[in-house]
Amino acid sequence: MHQPIKTPCVKVCVVDGQSGNCLGCGRTLGEIARWARLTDAERDVVMDALPARIDSLKAAGKLG
Repeated sequence: MHQPIKTPCVKVCVVDGQSGNCLGCGRTLGEIARWARLTDAERDVVMDALPARIDSLKAAGKLG
């Protein structure tokens, strides 16, 4: 039985033009496109980086 792929997606797919990060989950378009092909370890590295990316978007006034 296959495990579902862990994802940070919150179904808010809007990419900030300056940072290139999704305003919903913080991933880049490239990360989103490759997500299903990444290993669990590679996804974990990206997931670990997302809180700081979201904080940066908030600090830049991109998020509420």
